[in-house]
Formats: sequence, C-alpha cells, structure tokens
Amino acid sequence: MKGLKKKLAAAFCAAVIAMTATSCGNEIYSGSLQKSDNSSYTSFINSDTSKKETKVTENSSVAEPQTSATEVTTPPDSPAEKEPSYKVSLVCVGDNLIHDNIYLEAEKKAGEKGKYNFDDAYKPIESYIKGNDLAIVNQETIVTDTVPPESFPTFASPKAVADKVKSLGFNAVSMCNNHVLDQGDAAIQDSLKYWDSLGILHYGVYADQADCDNIKTKEINGIKFAFVGYMEHTNGLSLPEGAKATYIRLAEEEKVKAQIQKADKMADVVVVSCHYGTEISNELNDQQKAITPKLVEWGADLIIGTQAHALSTSEYLDKADGTKAFVFYGLGNFLNTMDDKNSVIGLMGKLNVVKDKNTGKVSFENVKCIPVISHFEGANWESDWYNCTIYPYAKYTDELFAKHYVASHGFTRSYVDSVLSTYVPKEFLSIE
Repeated sequence: MKGLKKKLAAAFCAAVIAMTATSCGNEIYSGSLQKSDNSSYTSFINSDTSKKETKVTENSSVAEPQTSATEVTTPPDSPAEKEPSYKVSLVCVGDNLIHDNIYLEAEKKAGEKGKYNFDDAYKPIESYIKGNDLAIVNQETIVTDTVPPESFPTFASPKAVADKVKSLGFNAVSMCNNHVLDQGDAAIQDSLKYWDSLGILHYGVYADQADCDNIKTKEINGIKFAFVGYMEHTNGLSLPEGAKATYIRLAEEEKVKAQIQKADKMADVVVVSCHYGTEISNELNDQQKAITPKLVEWGADLIIGTQAHALSTSEYLDKADGTKAFVFYGLGNFLNTMDDKNSVIGLMGKLNVVKDKNTGKVSFENVKCIPVISHFEGANWESDWYNCTIYPYAKYTDELFAKHYVASHGFTRSYVDSVLSTYVPKEFLSIE
C-alpha cells in the first residue's frame, strides 16, 4: 500500500499524454432489461435505408379479450391507460474512485478473503440516491475479476463495487474516464458484461465498433433520455492491436458532434458526460470553456463534468430552440481517499426534468448542488486508512472534521465553506 500511496502523490505532478483518436460512433444498450424504476429501454437498429425500433417496457400490460362489443374489461385506472407524469427526478455524482484503503477495509468488514462489504462506506448518502427516477455515477475505476483489485496508478475494483452501485439506486453508469484502459481490453469486456448482468445502462466505453455505433436510450415517465460520454485522455495508455473495445475522445470533435446530433434526434434529453478539467483545480480550463458551448450547440441538454477531482461551477446555457441546457462543469469526487483537502469535497447534482406534453420541450427545474465529504482516518501515511465513508456535508460534524486524515492540511469547515461560496452559484447550492 505504501508504494501505491506514494505513486498517488507523485501523480499530481505527472504530465498526461493525450491519446491517438479511436474511431467511434453511436451505441446501443444490449444488456438485460432488469430495472427497478418505471422505465423502458429502447433499442435502435440502423441501416442505410431504414431504422427499426423495438421497445420493451417493464410495466406494459396485455388487455384481456372482451366478451361482447359493449363490455369494458380494462379498469379506468389501469397502467395501460394512465398518462405518464412527464417529470423525472435525477441525481448525478462524480468520481467513484476506489482506492486500496477503501476495498481493503471493505474486505475486513466482510470477514473473508476476496469478499467485500461496502455498506458502511455509502450508508450516510444512500437516502439521497434511492427514490430518484434516474441516478448517474461516474465509475472511475474498472470493475473486473480478470485481475486482483489494484489501486493507483492502474485501478481495478472488485465486482462488489458494482453490486453496491446498483443497491444504492444508480441505474446509469458513465465509464468515460482516464482510467478506463488501466487493465486493458479483457477487463473492459468483463466489466461491460457485468454491468449488463445487473441491468444497468452504461456508456462512454464500448465492447466493439458495433456496440459503439449505436446510442443507448432510456425512457422514464414519458421522457426519453440518450446517453453519450467522452474523455479528454486515458493517461497515456492505449489498447493493443486487435483489441475490440473502443471510445471517443473529446478532441475528436467531428465524431462527438455527429454522435450528439444523432442522439438529439432520438431523445427528448441528451445527457453528455465529459471527463475534462484540470486535476485538483476548481477553475475551468480552456478546453472546458471552448467545448462546452459546442456540445450545447450540437444538441446536448445536460452536461455532467468529472475528472478534476475538485468541484467547479454550474450554469444554464441557452439553446437555439429557446430552451436551456444545464451544465455541471465539475462534480468532483464521490467516494475516494485522495490525500488532498480539495479532493475530498464533491457535489451531488440534483434536478427535475420536466417535459411539456403539448410542445415536447424539456426544462430543468429545482436544480441543486448538494455538497458531500469523503471521509477517512489514519495515524500516518504508512498506516492503514480506515472509516472510509462518503457523507452529505449537512451531516458532517466538527468531530469528523477533527478526525479526518487531511485535517492537518488545513481541512476545516471554514475552508469547505470558502470553496463552496467561491465556486458553487448561490442559487444552486443546497446544504441538506
């Protein structure tokens, strides 16, 4: 663990090498149709001359045959006749970054080698995720059993992480991040299959070109969402020749543009996950300032930013059709044990998506940025770190501040309040 932590500290100063573009188009959700919300997955099969749509809805019903012309066998309040609400509650979080401290503690709590219990790590924020119609997380570390768990710089997380993500209530996973190639093609394939087996929509890296050439969609309460994701870089890593997995980088603007424009024609809301921003910085960089308006121009409705391991600002952006897009430029980290006082402060984005059933136009209402703190304790750098837990800031006590490992680095309530007041717009900041 000692060597891994030293690598973590060194990484903050390392130069990142942008990768050569990888071909990618649009993607389809091809996994199992298990889900716990009132939603449906729609698959689109495209050719040069036609588009075939097949829709499977969990709550669909088959009317029983009538015995006469005047008999009514379907009750007035049956699901078949009930109009959708055209309103979706949505929550999104930043990097679920599973360091060795986190999975080693989970293994101890499970009481058996190779078994993991992550319940305590997420318990304080569980109620903030469950009950939302759509919950999106950036899974920063690849979940796979093809290799043993690893920490920085090349992560691998046990599949129990994915199990916990599902039990928390997340039903969409972004995988477009700089660590997605850490364990190579076999790990990517294994991870994608496991998310499929859990019935969770995933996007941002794809099994092969055929998978990448289609766009994943999810319909909830009469509103259809499309999901696409792009990363700035992959830490200088590339896939070997013959590997099937593929992805799109933000620098491949023509491919990004084409995919978003197609997604815009397929859905009411285009969700774009962007892994961009300067590490450990709350300020927007040139790429964020340049590409974000373009994404909106091309059709993005909701932009979810991650990567910097530090929170950043949020805002509405005008769209050509008179509606407004919304962008969380940086949600920072979710669960993590980075040894930096800025990196343990993150945000949960929360909002309501509302569709006007007459005009079809969509708006984002009651937008909130809810601060969270990733907590961990330890005697010193060489020791095990423990009590790795993500808390809502509203429930983070002075006693916890005093116990936090980075307390000696100036991590105080006044520091957190200063970061929040400087970078989170007052109209969105919600400490709850």
